[in-house]
Amino acid sequence: MKGAVISMLVFVAWVQFMVKPAEAITCGEVDSDLSACVPYLTRRGGDDPPPQCCAGVIKLKNSAVSIADKKAACECVKAAAAGISDISEAAASSLPAKCDVQIDIPISKDFNCADIH
Repeated sequence: MKGAVISMLVFVAWVQFMVKPAEAITCGEVDSDLSACVPYLTRRGGDDPPPQCCAGVIKLKNSAVSIADKKAACECVKAAAAGISDISEAAASSLPAKCDVQIDIPISKDFNCADIH
């Protein structure tokens, strides 16, 4: 009986070690993903976002899969956008389409992130 209890405790400890808890998305990650988009968003980079920007949008989409992550990423996007005084809302709202990406996180400084479901 004692051996079975020890085996069970070892198994439970092993499972806890092997199962990595999900890490929440951070604003540092979001900022890094979208930093290449700033010239496009401020209309200093032409009519189309650069490939590095679109790669970042795709990375953001793939990183923020849960509703909590999407809301957190949305708040990060809002904070970053608010810090860019000359951001073009038209460029921001068109960014996902320009990158041919469907993403549930609006690129906007005015979106209510609580509306993400």
